[in-house]
Amino acid sequence: MNKKLKYAAAAIAVLGAAIYLNNTNHLAAHQEGKPVLLAHRGIAQRFDERELKNDTCTAARMLPSSHHYLENTIESMRASLAAGADVVELDVHPTTDGEFAVFHDWTLDCRTDGRGVTREHSMAYLKKLDIGHGYTADGGKTFPFRGKGIGLMPTLTEVLATFPRQRLLINVKGRDPSEGEKLAAVLDKLPAERRAQIMVYGGDEPVEIVRQRLPDVRTISRATIKSCLLGYIGYGWSGVVPKACHNAMVMLPINVAPWMWGWPHRFLNRMKAANSEVFVLGPYRGGEFSSGIDTPEQFARLPANYSGGIWTNEIEAIAPLVGK
Repeated sequence: MNKKLKYAAAAIAVLGAAIYLNNTNHLAAHQEGKPVLLAHRGIAQRFDERELKNDTCTAARMLPSSHHYLENTIESMRASLAAGADVVELDVHPTTDGEFAVFHDWTLDCRTDGRGVTREHSMAYLKKLDIGHGYTADGGKTFPFRGKGIGLMPTLTEVLATFPRQRLLINVKGRDPSEGEKLAAVLDKLPAERRAQIMVYGGDEPVEIVRQRLPDVRTISRATIKSCLLGYIGYGWSGVVPKACHNAMVMLPINVAPWMWGWPHRFLNRMKAANSEVFVLGPYRGGEFSSGIDTPEQFARLPANYSGGIWTNEIEAIAPLVGK
């Protein structure tokens, strides 16, 4: 072997050793504490998730119910916190009378006795609807929640007033920048210490507005999470954290996590240093992120002594596994 090849081999060996030492967990501090649990939509009625499309009416595919809670309601949020959730996720739509309605669907037809696009109505109208109207687990033979959800659609203002100290994740359902302006105006009225307990995610345009207006609020959108994760896979070995990963809520599918340099402890430490918080989801299967870590089998895929965040639809099942 000539000298040039020897030098090249030595340089490669040194670089490899440096990358290893910079990313090995043997030299990384472990963040103590139990995982942070995020309850997606509070405690909700589950549904058959096979072959879902954007316009699938999930209320019509409800699985046999084990509880009486309806998603995105004050009661379901309160129950999820009591069950061990540290953070509650909720969905919001602007209304024609200046409020934000807490409701998941783009339209009212599936889940309620109303009709039309959610944001094209006033909150006064939405308050009159039965949000349990469309739930059925037997193809429409019975509707166990019909008549029980009248007036249960809350406003964002009501949620903030009911849970003044609890951590919240707000999902902006649309992509209109004006939604970001309106939401930023609402959050800007809160004390700085309260805003520090709130995260925002959703459409690229409104989330970017919130990110610009309120730099103390952690945010993430489809574009920024892709930029964050792909950037980190590309050059995170160096210890450099992509800009998109700063001051963010980092949503990380469990099957993508092993690709993160320094996973888990060094990765979590780097995100913490960037003022970001990591939440692991279920497996990414292309096109869409999975909804959550919802079974003991999925939970078992997390590293031992994992202390980051966990996104779940089954807070009642997952909380006992972490001792909450």
